[in-house]
Amino acid sequence: MLKKIIFFFCISLLFAACGNQRNIPSVGFLDVAEDATLAKARNGFFDALQQNGFSEKQKSLQVYEANAQGDISMLNQSCDYLIAKNPDLIAANTTLSTITAVQRTKSVPVCMMVAPSPALAGLTNNKGEAPKNLFGVYETLGYIDTSLTLIQQFFPQAKTIGTIYNSSEPQSTNALNELKAAAQRLGLTILPMPVTASSETQLVAQALAAKKPDAFFALPDNVIFASFETIAKVCNDAHIPVFTSESGLVSRGAIASYGADFYQWGFQAGLQASEYLKSGKKNIPHPEEVKTRNFVYNPQAAEQYNLIFPEYFKKADK
Repeated sequence: MLKKIIFFFCISLLFAACGNQRNIPSVGFLDVAEDATLAKARNGFFDALQQNGFSEKQKSLQVYEANAQGDISMLNQSCDYLIAKNPDLIAANTTLSTITAVQRTKSVPVCMMVAPSPALAGLTNNKGEAPKNLFGVYETLGYIDTSLTLIQQFFPQAKTIGTIYNSSEPQSTNALNELKAAAQRLGLTILPMPVTASSETQLVAQALAAKKPDAFFALPDNVIFASFETIAKVCNDAHIPVFTSESGLVSRGAIASYGADFYQWGFQAGLQASEYLKSGKKNIPHPEEVKTRNFVYNPQAAEQYNLIFPEYFKKADK
């Protein structure tokens, strides 16, 4: 009799423990690559969750992570792994992660970050509506115009701007089109070179440098993020100044940018995720535009060209 009591007591504890585990909200975080710039968005996302009471350390959040390690063919498998965990939401870091998650699940809410608007990502229907399970924070790419004017501001004699873009990534091609349109308005010429993988960037960057553009513009692109140091070295060796629209790339060697703060971008997405979890997983927020953009410069990179930046520019994080 005593053994039966002990047995049923242990079973009760086991079910209670399982019940408590199920009551803990869960998040699947989908990354396309290991990258210092993208990591800032990830850190901001989880900091926002923690500030709202959702923390893995405090055992108030279960986190599952999957990273495709820059291998696009692995992205589907990474996403399927997270879906199999049945999380309360999937946080998708970058355009390709967002597109993949939305295409592979209609039932799990997807929180986007470091991605363009659903329309620019090709995720809206013929009525212009985003998927019902998609929320988070997006960029419009309009900020690229301002970033491009920085080249004219600091190098007024510049006429030709080299760039590298990922021909297989929607955000990259959209950004290139925005860059071309802005360049035309400013009387500049864009010299674009396509890549499809980070392993190609050194040869492509060298080929571009041989054309001797007056400056280089780094687009928001997963391949560029993954191999930016290689690109920056090729440009620096050829004495080609590097500008960008991504503040995270300024901290990694570009001279200056105007664009979204990646940490704040992730933090804003984390606030939306917190809002959803606090609603008891009933109310999926609407996607919203990123709120925090900054002028940022790299003092070391600027010094190479004897550039002095106005006080409204922030120094890039080291």
